[in-house]
Amino acid sequence: MPSVVQQLIWIRGLRSIGQGAMVVDLTLYLKDLHWSGAAIGGVTSGAGLVGAVLILVVGILSDRVGRKPFLLVYEVLTSLSALAASFTSFGLVLVLAIVLAGFGRGQSGAAGPFSPAEQALLARYVVRHDRGRVFSLNNAVGFVGMAIGAMLGGLPAWLHKATPLVAYRPVFLTVAALSLVCFIIITRIPETQRENAQRQEGSDPALEQSAQKEEKTIRRQENRSMTMLALVNVLNGLAVGLTGPMMAYWFSLRYGASTGEIGMTIAISFLLTGLFSVVSGSMAARVGMVTSVTWMRVFGSVFMLTLPFMPNFAWASVLFILRNAVNRGTQGNRTALSASLTRDKRRGLATSINALSMRLPASIGPTVSGYLFDADLLSLPLILTAVLQLVNAGIYQRVFGRYDRQGQDSVTSDGT
Repeated sequence: MPSVVQQLIWIRGLRSIGQGAMVVDLTLYLKDLHWSGAAIGGVTSGAGLVGAVLILVVGILSDRVGRKPFLLVYEVLTSLSALAASFTSFGLVLVLAIVLAGFGRGQSGAAGPFSPAEQALLARYVVRHDRGRVFSLNNAVGFVGMAIGAMLGGLPAWLHKATPLVAYRPVFLTVAALSLVCFIIITRIPETQRENAQRQEGSDPALEQSAQKEEKTIRRQENRSMTMLALVNVLNGLAVGLTGPMMAYWFSLRYGASTGEIGMTIAISFLLTGLFSVVSGSMAARVGMVTSVTWMRVFGSVFMLTLPFMPNFAWASVLFILRNAVNRGTQGNRTALSASLTRDKRRGLATSINALSMRLPASIGPTVSGYLFDADLLSLPLILTAVLQLVNAGIYQRVFGRYDRQGQDSVTSDGT
């Protein structure tokens, strides 16, 4: 792999360590500060809405001015947010930190709302026929880092400090330090300039007209593909939002599990997810990217549907680990498909639309779950998640199954 690809994968691994810790600790920290379920869900939803807006802006602008500057900005925001949260538990500061950095959302090492820039930059250095493998590897590294971070997230349970702020401070400081390291690595990554697409003066008018007609045809095909993917993503985004950021809180309410127990469960789930990400990449080469995503999501939905009926934390942990592995292990193939729907000059827009169509409905989920948890309806969000993702799997296969039949090289109309 090119050195740039290797560096981007290393960055994802380092960044994911901090994100894994936040998946375990954020909602539990707010719970220890006596925030209600509705308040926790509300601030998580707010972070999702702000991130959704940023995703669209970043995707459009990164196609014009480059991707690297946005990745640098993300690391600065994350580091400053973590530093602020490590020194005060004041509500407004925590809200700003959560909203700006997206703490607790479990993004498997992706650059939050700035991920369209990151994915477009990675795709630029990977040829289309190899994207399923490379994106799956990138995803796997992110989940291994999340596993390490989740184990780190169990640290507050062992410290027994006088206040929650002091107990959770080492975790926030670690997140800040990791973001600083990522910032340094990103400064060393070269970013080649986009090819100049402007026509030279004096070109043949007939050729110019033919090129414009061809461009309109290609754009129409790309727009249709992006719109279809966005519509399919809505159901999955709502399902992810209902449970994703709230599972640590759910385990605490349902079984009274500690941060250490929850951290170990989530860590194992991320490790297994990394393995399934590699398996998913291999499956894509054999049965196709879309088919591999569909079947793994079906199995994940069955596990999620069964999870709330487990009699104890041990059995629930096993199902949660399996469900996370088979469901989230498809992320590399899903990202590879979205990155292959357009040419490089519109890839930032494509990945931002893909992410926006997930994040916008996902931002609603935590608020709904928070209210349901406060109403002692602990099983309902998990059941809704399972049903929505099962329906989404069927629609996803129906809409995009043809890409497996056509072959990955025919997804877009050019070689970049």
